[in-house]
Amino acid sequence: MPGNLGKTFLKKRIFKGGRMEEFDRLPPQLRSWLRDACLPWSPSSVKRVYLKALKSTGDYSSALSTLDTMQSRQLTKERLNGRQNSSRENIRS
Repeated sequence: MPGNLGKTFLKKRIFKGGRMEEFDRLPPQLRSWLRDACLPWSPSSVKRVYLKALKSTGDYSSALSTLDTMQSRQLTKERLNGRQNSSRENIRS
């Protein structure tokens, strides 16, 4: 599936391993966040950031807001570079 990233300008890398199994092992609130994310994050990178934020704050909602901040920073970076076609709507249409 080479075209499932939509019109994002993220680096396209091929990973070996079971991404769905990795996704299934995530906590329910993290799976929900990842499912609704605007960018195609890998389950392992989201889990790493989430666990780090959870360790420092101790609060699940604060950890999820850290993920939101990370995603908005990435979207801003793409928009500043003139790459405005990376939203989830491009993937769904």
